[in-house]
Amino acid sequence: MTLVERLQHALEGGHGLDTVLLTGDHRDLELDQTTPLMSAAVLIAVTDRPSPGVILTQRTDTLSRHPGQVAFPGGRIDPGDDGPIAAALREAEEEIALPRDRVAVIGEVDRYRTVTGFEVTPVIGVVPPDLVLVPSAAEVAQVFEVPLDFVLDTSNHVEATVEWQGRNRHYYEITWAGHRIWGATAAMIVNLSRRMRWNG
Repeated sequence: MTLVERLQHALEGGHGLDTVLLTGDHRDLELDQTTPLMSAAVLIAVTDRPSPGVILTQRTDTLSRHPGQVAFPGGRIDPGDDGPIAAALREAEEEIALPRDRVAVIGEVDRYRTVTGFEVTPVIGVVPPDLVLVPSAAEVAQVFEVPLDFVLDTSNHVEATVEWQGRNRHYYEITWAGHRIWGATAAMIVNLSRRMRWNG
Protein backbone atom coordinates (compact mmCIF):
# COMPACT_ATOMS: atom_id res chain seq x y z
CA MET A 1 0.00 0.00 0.00
CA THR A 2 1.38 3.42 -0.96
CA LEU A 3 1.65 6.25 1.54
CA VAL A 4 -1.16 8.08 -0.26
CA GLU A 5 -3.39 5.00 0.14
CA ARG A 6 -2.38 4.58 3.79
CA LEU A 7 -3.25 8.20 4.60
CA GLN A 8 -6.53 8.00 2.70
CA HIS A 9 -7.41 4.80 4.55
CA ALA A 10 -6.45 6.35 7.92
CA LEU A 11 -8.71 9.35 7.27
CA GLU A 12 -11.62 7.28 5.98
CA GLY A 13 -11.36 4.79 8.84
CA GLY A 14 -10.80 7.44 11.47
CA HIS A 15 -12.84 8.31 14.48
CA GLY A 16 -16.56 8.93 14.11
CA LEU A 17 -18.94 11.77 14.80
CA ASP A 18 -18.23 11.66 18.52
CA THR A 19 -14.65 12.81 17.94
CA VAL A 20 -14.02 16.12 19.71
CA LEU A 21 -12.14 18.52 17.45
CA LEU A 22 -10.65 21.91 18.17
CA THR A 23 -12.62 24.45 16.14
CA GLY A 24 -10.52 27.52 16.81
CA ASP A 25 -8.56 29.73 19.15
CA HIS A 26 -11.91 31.07 20.38
CA ARG A 27 -13.09 27.75 21.80
CA ASP A 28 -12.94 29.16 25.33
CA LEU A 29 -13.84 32.74 24.39
CA GLU A 30 -16.90 34.43 22.99
CA LEU A 31 -16.56 34.54 19.22
CA ASP A 32 -17.82 37.74 17.64
CA GLN A 33 -20.03 36.37 14.85
CA THR A 34 -20.27 39.80 13.21
CA THR A 35 -16.59 39.86 12.30
CA PRO A 36 -16.00 38.23 8.91
CA LEU A 37 -13.22 35.66 8.83
CA MET A 38 -10.55 35.76 6.12
CA SER A 39 -10.01 32.50 4.25
CA ALA A 40 -6.60 30.85 4.35
CA ALA A 41 -5.10 27.46 3.57
CA VAL A 42 -2.03 25.53 4.67
CA LEU A 43 -0.29 22.49 3.22
CA ILE A 44 0.37 19.52 5.46
CA ALA A 45 3.08 17.99 3.29
CA VAL A 46 3.92 14.40 4.28
CA THR A 47 7.19 13.00 2.95
CA ASP A 48 7.00 9.65 1.19
CA ARG A 49 9.62 7.66 3.06
CA PRO A 50 9.55 4.50 5.23
CA SER A 51 9.15 6.74 8.29
CA PRO A 52 7.13 9.65 6.89
CA GLY A 53 7.68 13.19 8.11
CA VAL A 54 5.76 16.46 8.03
CA ILE A 55 7.33 19.59 6.54
CA LEU A 56 7.16 22.66 8.75
CA THR A 57 8.62 26.14 8.57
CA GLN A 58 9.88 28.62 11.09
CA ARG A 59 8.73 32.12 10.21
CA THR A 60 11.19 35.00 10.15
CA ASP A 61 11.33 37.38 13.11
CA THR A 62 10.50 40.32 10.82
CA LEU A 63 6.97 39.24 9.90
CA SER A 64 4.12 41.28 11.35
CA ARG A 65 1.97 38.19 12.02
CA HIS A 66 3.32 35.37 14.21
CA PRO A 67 7.04 36.25 13.87
CA GLY A 68 9.40 33.39 14.66
CA GLN A 69 6.63 30.83 15.06
CA VAL A 70 6.53 27.34 13.59
CA ALA A 71 3.90 26.96 10.87
CA PHE A 72 2.78 24.91 7.91
CA PRO A 73 3.47 26.54 4.55
CA GLY A 74 0.38 28.53 3.65
CA GLY A 75 -1.46 31.80 3.75
CA ARG A 76 -4.43 33.79 2.58
CA ILE A 77 -6.62 32.46 -0.24
CA ASP A 78 -6.32 35.00 -3.06
CA PRO A 79 -9.15 35.83 -5.48
CA GLY A 80 -7.19 34.12 -8.27
CA ASP A 81 -6.90 30.84 -6.38
CA ASP A 82 -9.27 28.04 -7.31
CA GLY A 83 -10.08 27.20 -3.69
CA PRO A 84 -8.05 26.11 -0.65
CA ILE A 85 -6.07 23.38 -2.41
CA ALA A 86 -4.78 25.75 -5.09
CA ALA A 87 -3.96 28.35 -2.45
CA ALA A 88 -2.05 25.88 -0.27
CA LEU A 89 -0.02 24.64 -3.23
CA ARG A 90 0.73 28.19 -4.41
CA GLU A 91 1.79 29.35 -0.97
CA ALA A 92 4.05 26.32 -0.46
CA GLU A 93 5.70 27.01 -3.80
CA GLU A 94 6.21 30.68 -2.91
CA GLU A 95 7.41 30.08 0.64
CA ILE A 96 9.68 27.03 0.30
CA ALA A 97 9.92 26.37 -3.47
CA LEU A 98 7.90 23.16 -3.19
CA PRO A 99 6.80 22.44 -6.79
CA ARG A 100 3.02 22.06 -6.84
CA ASP A 101 3.24 19.31 -9.44
CA ARG A 102 5.21 17.16 -6.98
CA VAL A 103 2.37 17.09 -4.45
CA ALA A 104 -0.08 14.17 -4.51
CA VAL A 105 -3.07 15.90 -2.93
CA ILE A 106 -5.19 13.75 -0.63
CA GLY A 107 -7.70 16.45 0.25
CA GLU A 108 -8.93 18.99 2.75
CA VAL A 109 -9.42 18.31 6.45
CA ASP A 110 -11.14 20.13 9.31
CA ARG A 111 -11.04 23.94 9.20
CA TYR A 112 -9.68 25.95 12.10
CA ARG A 113 -10.38 29.55 13.17
CA THR A 114 -7.47 31.62 14.44
CA VAL A 115 -7.57 34.39 16.97
CA THR A 116 -6.19 36.70 14.27
CA GLY A 117 -9.37 36.34 12.20
CA PHE A 118 -8.57 33.60 9.70
CA GLU A 119 -10.50 30.45 8.86
CA VAL A 120 -7.76 28.04 7.82
CA THR A 121 -8.31 24.96 5.65
CA PRO A 122 -5.53 22.37 6.04
CA VAL A 123 -4.74 20.43 2.85
CA ILE A 124 -2.95 17.08 3.12
CA GLY A 125 -0.58 15.99 0.40
CA VAL A 126 2.26 13.53 -0.09
CA VAL A 127 5.60 14.74 -1.47
CA PRO A 128 8.74 12.89 -2.56
CA PRO A 129 11.44 12.58 0.08
CA ASP A 130 14.49 14.83 0.09
CA LEU A 131 13.18 17.54 -2.22
CA VAL A 132 15.46 20.58 -2.30
CA LEU A 133 13.37 23.19 -0.53
CA VAL A 134 14.49 26.81 -0.59
CA PRO A 135 12.95 29.12 2.02
CA SER A 136 11.78 32.54 0.90
CA ALA A 137 14.10 34.91 2.76
CA ALA A 138 11.32 37.42 3.45
CA GLU A 139 9.01 34.91 5.14
CA VAL A 140 10.78 31.71 6.17
CA ALA A 141 13.83 31.43 8.41
CA GLN A 142 14.03 27.63 8.31
CA VAL A 143 12.41 24.54 6.79
CA PHE A 144 12.50 21.30 8.76
CA GLU A 145 10.80 17.92 8.95
CA VAL A 146 9.20 16.31 11.98
CA PRO A 147 8.38 12.58 12.10
CA LEU A 148 4.68 12.00 11.40
CA ASP A 149 4.50 9.34 14.12
CA PHE A 150 5.81 11.85 16.66
CA VAL A 151 3.40 14.70 15.91
CA LEU A 152 0.37 12.39 15.75
CA ASP A 153 1.23 10.72 19.07
CA THR A 154 -1.20 12.17 21.62
CA SER A 155 1.37 11.76 24.40
CA ASN A 156 3.32 14.58 22.73
CA HIS A 157 0.34 16.98 22.75
CA VAL A 158 0.73 19.12 25.85
CA GLU A 159 -2.12 21.42 26.84
CA ALA A 160 -1.06 24.78 28.28
CA THR A 161 -2.80 27.93 29.46
CA VAL A 162 -1.97 31.62 29.08
CA GLU A 163 -3.89 34.70 30.14
CA TRP A 164 -5.12 36.64 27.09
CA GLN A 165 -7.41 39.66 27.14
CA GLY A 166 -8.19 39.07 30.80
CA ARG A 167 -9.16 35.41 30.40
CA ASN A 168 -7.32 32.12 30.35
CA ARG A 169 -6.69 30.80 26.85
CA HIS A 170 -5.98 27.10 26.42
CA TYR A 171 -3.76 25.83 23.63
CA TYR A 172 -1.61 22.85 22.70
CA GLU A 173 2.10 22.69 22.13
CA ILE A 174 4.39 20.00 20.76
CA THR A 175 8.14 20.16 21.29
CA TRP A 176 10.52 18.41 18.91
CA ALA A 177 14.31 18.86 18.59
CA GLY A 178 14.18 22.31 20.14
CA HIS A 179 11.25 23.47 18.01
CA ARG A 180 8.12 24.67 19.82
CA ILE A 181 5.02 23.94 17.75
CA TRP A 182 2.02 25.64 19.29
CA GLY A 183 -1.11 27.67 18.64
CA ALA A 184 -3.04 27.07 15.44
CA THR A 185 -0.38 24.79 13.94
CA ALA A 186 -0.40 22.48 16.95
CA ALA A 187 -4.21 22.58 17.08
CA MET A 188 -4.46 21.44 13.45
CA ILE A 189 -2.03 18.61 14.22
CA VAL A 190 -4.12 17.61 17.26
CA ASN A 191 -7.24 17.60 15.07
CA LEU A 192 -5.50 15.46 12.46
CA SER A 193 -4.40 13.03 15.17
CA ARG A 194 -7.96 12.81 16.49
CA ARG A 195 -9.46 12.47 13.02
CA MET A 196 -7.13 9.76 11.71
CA ARG A 197 -6.61 6.17 12.69
CA TRP A 198 -2.87 6.14 12.04
CA ASN A 199 -0.78 3.10 12.93
CA GLY A 200 2.53 4.40 11.61
